[in-house]
Amino acid sequence: MIIVVRTFARMANPTMVLIMISGDFPIDAIHSPGQFTPVNGPLATSILLDNLNQGLRPLANRPSLVTLGRLAAARSLEVYLVGGSVRELALDRPAQDLDLAVSAQTLELARELADALGGTYVLLDQGERTARVVWQGEILDLAEFRAPTLEGDLAGRDFTLNALAVGLNSVLGPGPPELVDPLGCLPDLARGRLRMVAPENFHDDPLRLIRAYRFAATHGFQITPETTAAIRRAAPEFSRVAGERVHQELFLLLAAPSAAKVLGAMEAAGLLGQVFPELEDMKGVEQNGYHHLDVYGHSLATVAALEQVLADPEAYFGELAPEVVRYARQSPKTVLLKLAALFHDAGKPQVQERRHHPERLTFYYHEKVGLEIFTRVASRLRCSQAETRTVTSLIQMHMRPFLLLAAFRERELSFRALGRLVRAARPELPGLFALAMADSLAGQGPQKPADSEAVLADLADAAYQFLKERLEPQERHPRLLSGHDLLRLGLPPGPRFRQLLTAVEEAQWEGLVQTREEALEMVQRLL
Repeated sequence: MIIVVRTFARMANPTMVLIMISGDFPIDAIHSPGQFTPVNGPLATSILLDNLNQGLRPLANRPSLVTLGRLAAARSLEVYLVGGSVRELALDRPAQDLDLAVSAQTLELARELADALGGTYVLLDQGERTARVVWQGEILDLAEFRAPTLEGDLAGRDFTLNALAVGLNSVLGPGPPELVDPLGCLPDLARGRLRMVAPENFHDDPLRLIRAYRFAATHGFQITPETTAAIRRAAPEFSRVAGERVHQELFLLLAAPSAAKVLGAMEAAGLLGQVFPELEDMKGVEQNGYHHLDVYGHSLATVAALEQVLADPEAYFGELAPEVVRYARQSPKTVLLKLAALFHDAGKPQVQERRHHPERLTFYYHEKVGLEIFTRVASRLRCSQAETRTVTSLIQMHMRPFLLLAAFRERELSFRALGRLVRAARPELPGLFALAMADSLAGQGPQKPADSEAVLADLADAAYQFLKERLEPQERHPRLLSGHDLLRLGLPPGPRFRQLLTAVEEAQWEGLVQTREEALEMVQRLL
């Protein structure tokens, strides 16, 4: 395999050098504290180049790119496959969307391409001159050079591993593809190293600060110490970033299976508090004897414990384990669970009280305050109503399994109390217990009962059995009574209707009511 690599000397007037890569760059296996280990170990550059060569071959016959090449040639324009597309192909990952840099006339070229293909033209940013063409499931994002030359454009990017380019003509032509790598991306990529292009590029777009940690989470890249130091200096500028852009990067980061350690690295760099200023109030807030960490440390530990639970639900649950697996596979449930874990105790600083006789700390109604706090966070991040509803429901309910543990441990828990939990938690029941298990694992204070997780797992199984054996079978049949029955009893419509009908349903759970006649008798007694 031979692939041409074009590099540029670091000088005022760079000169082109064509070299043949026949060997590997040295592999750096030293792991610095606080850095990140590549997912599959450092890749030799020869493997990266071979991956890229294999990934580019199918693109040579793609009609959309052939058409783009023809239209660009007619306008005497340069077009390059750039950034993430090249990086992902080199890593032998699918490049879902193609990123293309165009020397000029980008919007006009994109519109002409959409017309020629019969696709859809989408203007992304008039000022930045970026547009998208969608055709038969393909997405091509075209962006104009942000400098007079390609090399200048690449020098303005965030990280070296995104400063790669391959000329479209060389992809479509008969010769070997020409890889443009002016900043030494290949050795960085081979070492799994995330290195900034220049500190000032963070100022140009502070979203790049969180993107560094997103790549650390999704790709296992190690952030270089120099890059971390630049992020720490630029962190106060993060507030300039629009919430919807933060949402996109944050959800990609949290979807990774080991996001917790990345959140810890963000905290160490001073970035986590810029992304979530609401977390700062949690620092140093002492908790009761069930906990060994302050509220802030406990919240981060809960995210880490949640990732352990989601990675192996069978190690923590019985019958509920397959439901936890199915729940977590529903995108973006995993992300929403981690947000709930991070904010489940966010209300504690506002409600903390020290009480005497006995001496203790209390946090009454902290879940209600935490719900309100996250609602503001969700608004800032432009979360959807469904996303906000899921996270706030989990925060609001996160204490309910623990409130039932004492009665359940003593075998005194009624079907009515268990059923109320199950009914309120649906459809988040598996997520609620996954969160509760993580919450319990993250609290290791001296007053915590040693069997807490075991009892919680048994309660989760009991809740799941109740759902399958009582609640769902009951819901498959018509209700014993309806509002019309209550009207015939002379009751005026109002809140009392729901209270009576709910009382009948709960009596059914416990086997106290089984027929319509028994239900009517019960209602008349309650009146």
